[in-house]
Formats: sequence, C-alpha cells, structure tokens
Amino acid sequence: MTGDRPPSASNSDSTLVSTDPNQFNEKSNKPLPHGPSQLGKYVSNSSAGFDQQSLPQRTRSTLSTRSTRSTRSTRRTFWQRAAYIIRKRMAFKPPVKHDPRLYPPAKKRWILACLALGSSLNGFCSTVYLPGLPNIQEDLEATPISVALTTSLFILFGGIGPIIWASMSDFYHIRRFLYLSSLLLFVGATIGCGLSPNVWVLVVLRCIQSVGTSVTMSVGAGTVADCWEITERGSAFSVLFVGQFLGPLVGPIIGGGIVSAMGWRATFWFCAGYGVFLFCFLLLFLPETYRIDHVWDNGLPIKKPRPLSPVPLPVATRDEEEGGSSGVASDEPDNSEDSDDEYIQEPPPQGRMNPIQSIALLRHTFVWLIALQTGFCFGTMFTIETIIPDLYDEYYHFESWQTGLSFLGAGIGNVLGAIVSGRLSDLFLRRARDRRGGLSVKEDRLTLNAWPGGFICVPMGVLIFGWCTSPNITVWAPIIGFSIVCFGMSQVYASGSAYLVDSIPGKGASVTACSNLVRLLMACILSLIAKPIVSSIGSGYLSVILASLNYIGMGFYALVKFKGASFRKASGYGDNPI
Repeated sequence: MTGDRPPSASNSDSTLVSTDPNQFNEKSNKPLPHGPSQLGKYVSNSSAGFDQQSLPQRTRSTLSTRSTRSTRSTRRTFWQRAAYIIRKRMAFKPPVKHDPRLYPPAKKRWILACLALGSSLNGFCSTVYLPGLPNIQEDLEATPISVALTTSLFILFGGIGPIIWASMSDFYHIRRFLYLSSLLLFVGATIGCGLSPNVWVLVVLRCIQSVGTSVTMSVGAGTVADCWEITERGSAFSVLFVGQFLGPLVGPIIGGGIVSAMGWRATFWFCAGYGVFLFCFLLLFLPETYRIDHVWDNGLPIKKPRPLSPVPLPVATRDEEEGGSSGVASDEPDNSEDSDDEYIQEPPPQGRMNPIQSIALLRHTFVWLIALQTGFCFGTMFTIETIIPDLYDEYYHFESWQTGLSFLGAGIGNVLGAIVSGRLSDLFLRRARDRRGGLSVKEDRLTLNAWPGGFICVPMGVLIFGWCTSPNITVWAPIIGFSIVCFGMSQVYASGSAYLVDSIPGKGASVTACSNLVRLLMACILSLIAKPIVSSIGSGYLSVILASLNYIGMGFYALVKFKGASFRKASGYGDNPI
C-alpha cells in the first residue's frame, strides 16, 4: 500500500502525480499517484520550482496536451462571455428594472460622465480641423466656398440629426442603443473623412459624421430628465453643457498641434480613436434609463421575462446587485437568470414614428421664443470661433498652434459659467418653491442668473472682441472678451434648455431636438455670413449686429418669464405645477 502513496517530504523535495498508473518514479521505481482531478498537478516543496525535464516523456506530452486544451477552453469561454455581454449591452430595448431617479449618487455620476463626454463629440469634431482648412483647400484643390461647406453643413446636420434620434427615443422608449449606434456611424464616417480623395466626398461624409455625433444633443436631455428630479436638473444640465461648450473650444487647441505635426488628415484619425473610446466607455458604464413618468409613478410591476440566451453571466457582487456603491452603471440581472425580480411594464409604442412631430413642437409660442434666444446666443459664440483664425493670422500673425491656444480663455469661461449656472439655477428654483409654500411654476427655471448673463455678459463680451481685435491692441483683449461671451452664454443656455424640458414632460428629447435645430440653424447662417461682413465692414460692426440679436433674444426670455404660463396653457401644457 505504501507504493500507492507519493514520496514523503522527508524522502523527496517534491510530489509528482499522473493519470497513468503504469508510469513510475524513475528514482524509487514506485508507481506515481493518479486521478483525473490530479492530472499534471505538481506540488514543489522546494524554492527551486518545477522542472518538467525530470518527468518521463509520456507524462510531459500528456501535460502539454491537456494544458493546451485548457487554455483554448478558457479563451473560448472568455470570448463567449464577452460576446454575450456586448449583445446584452447592445440590446435594442433592455428592461429598466429600477426607477432611474432612485439610482445611487455614484451611479448617477457615471451617467453624467458618459453624457458629458458624449456631448463634447459634436462640438469637438466641428472645430478640431479648423486650423487645417488652408491645407485642405490646397491639398484637395478646392474652392473657399466648398471648404466652408464642410463646416456649415456639419453644423446644419448637427441640428437635423437630433430630430431623428429624439423621435426614435421617444417612440421606442430607448436611450442607450441610440448612443452606441450613433457612435458606430460616426466612427465609420470619420474614417472615410480621413481617406477623402476630393472635397465633395469630404462634404458628404462630414454630414454623416455630424448626424453620428448629434445624439447626445437631444437624447442627453432626456436622460437627465429620466434620472434627476426637477430641482436637481440644473446641476446635471450644467455638466452636460460643459461637454457641449468645451468641445468646440478644445478642438482647435488639439487640432492646431495635430495639423502642425502630422497634417489635416490626422485630425480625423484622432476623432475616430476618440469615437472608439466613447463607444467602449458608454458600453460599460451607461445603463438604459428611459423613464415613462406616469407608469413609474403608478408603479405597475410584472414578472421579469426569462432571457433568451442560455449563456450565464459572471456573478455580480452584492454592491453591484443592489446598484450601490460600486458606481458602475450596470443593468445586468441582480442574481440568477431565473430570479423573480420585478420591473415596470412599459406600454407598447402607439402609431408610427414621425420625426416631424418633434419639429412641430415649434408651433408652441414658448418653445420657439426660447429656441430663438438660445440660437442667437450659441450662434454668437460659434461665429466668433469661425472668424478667429483669419483675424488672428491677419493682425497677430499667429500660427495654427498659437490660434488653438487662444481658445483656452473661452474654455475657462465656459467651464466656470456651467458650474455657476448649475448651482444657481437649482438654488433659485428651490427658493421660489419655498416662497410658494412648496409649489413652483415652470417659469421659475428662467432663474436670476440668466438675466445678467444675457443682458450684460454676452453683448459686452462680443463688443469687446469685435472692437479690440486690432494690430494696435493686445491680443489679450479679444481673448478676454470671448471668455466673457462664453460665461454669459452658459447662464442663458442652461436655464432656457432646462425650462423647455420641464415645460413639456415626457418629451424632453424631442423638445431639445427642435430647439437644437433652431440653435444650429442660426449658427450655420451666422457663420456663413460672418466672413463677408468682416471683409466689408469689419469685425466691430459684426459685433454690433450680434449684440443686437442677443438683446432681442433676451426680450423673448422676458416675455416667456411673465407670459409663459398663459402660453403653456394655450398650448395644453399649463396648470401643471412642479
């Protein structure tokens, strides 16, 4: 019987096991221990480790074969699970098993990070290649008008795209699938831009690229409405707008360096890489959040249906199961696939999807009044962006990287403005509610900080920029003026966008999309006429025109502030206090 036991530690430094009872220890001439669970297991009792050369040839061959099979099996299991998780996360309409407004703060922070990064994509791609426009015109032998179309049509389709995405979101009651699908469309179009053989191919692909980047501009507002109560949305919108406003200002900074080092095509390779990163980030951390308010508020539960796929998921930790402290925004099952968890049953879509319905929201007076002012405000910022490269080259002889760095002032103004507007918007809204004994109206969202931002900061900043851009005045004057414009615009834009989402419950994505259409249409028109105006009458008189438009727009804001309740009532959205 002793021959069936492995040598003891006192007689040998190691223990060898095999599945073949005919194998013998060459030193002791005793059979080796065997068993299916012990195949190839060698436990070394010395610090020298395991030396396969001490094994017989047949044993070494068995160990190698089984090890290879085990590795292949592990790889197959890994890729199978990875493919299942991707299919699960890319599901067209996964169930929303928990009320998004009850998500823990850590999970909401991940959602905000996804929205801020996603919202930066459109603005970033619209300006990252601006320092390379002269190179594009030369390399593709294009006319100035055709090159200008690559910018103007990008902005125009950035307003059309959200209409389509918002209509799909509100009709099918989905969010995440649209984010991920749009990023795939964007990456494909961006690769095509980098390979464009002529300017007209570039123009067409830029339009497709813009549609792919525009989903967060409308659906992002719907996600904010899903996850945050009305008194918390100001802060959430401010983070969303940091991405929207910072993207077009960071773009020229990075683009100037890329164009100088590697050429204009490299800017599109960089954008494609950024799109792949965003796809992976949102795939991992963004859950489905679509919330049908009246259904969730009534709380109608049903049993969760069994998943179709038999492949099991990795076991989650308790924190992840409870949606808690880990902060990872996952919507995987809380335990096994056969669990009896409950979630809210959503009603099926009614009728057919009609993108025109989103545009039709502009028939409401309070919607188009707010949309016009946000368009004037954003159009002012974008117009200044488009004329800066030519003005700074003419007056200050800036190179591409210097022009890019000059946008840092505007970026600082945007970030500070978004932080201030978010905090003040929610604070003033809560104060208004307290004054009414816990009741507030939608017009309270047009908070106090919007008025100095629109009446003072934007007009003053644009006038400083226009009249101080001169070879006789330091470049710091227009840089400071542009940063003031961006700070004031953040106050106006955040309050107006939040007001529209609050005023039309359940259609946050659609009303944001129609507002974006007006906003980007204004930016497209103003950016097209800006250069001819500067060439004919100068940047100073252009700034007077832009300042006047903003004063008119703020008059629209004041009209909605005092008459908005009656406008909403006439449109069928009145008498519904928050």
